[in-house]
Amino acid sequence: MTGSPMTLALHEAAAAAELGEVPVGAVLVDGPSGALLARAHNRIEALHDPTAHAELLVISAAARRLGLKRLTEADLYVTLEPCAMCAAAIAFARLRRVYFGAYDPKGGAVEHGGRFFAQPTCRHRPEVIGGLAETQCAALLKDFFRDRR
Repeated sequence: MTGSPMTLALHEAAAAAELGEVPVGAVLVDGPSGALLARAHNRIEALHDPTAHAELLVISAAARRLGLKRLTEADLYVTLEPCAMCAAAIAFARLRRVYFGAYDPKGGAVEHGGRFFAQPTCRHRPEVIGGLAETQCAALLKDFFRDRR
């Protein structure tokens, strides 16, 4: 793997923007070794699929690759605070840690909104670290939406 996981996630987000997708990138790594398991960016437009968020794509790819339904040693790096759908997938996959870049007061569900992992019905709570490379992650999103207005 070349570069830090968040740097790779930022590259994925930039690739998404070039394709007209909301620039969110994600990388899933094996926590103990740091080995890259999967990388992806949003593909909602390309796949005509509202569930094709970067987080879901890396979780699915890694689970298939490893032949596992639970990824208990995996760490997720994503450029934007996960939404409720992605937070649920993170919990179901039993990810170990979630590192995210930009906070999302409107659509985020980890530190904002429903605070998914804090709910009593949530059966798995990963460790969460927000604000990693926040400035760069937020700039990608701001530039993307500014250029479309």
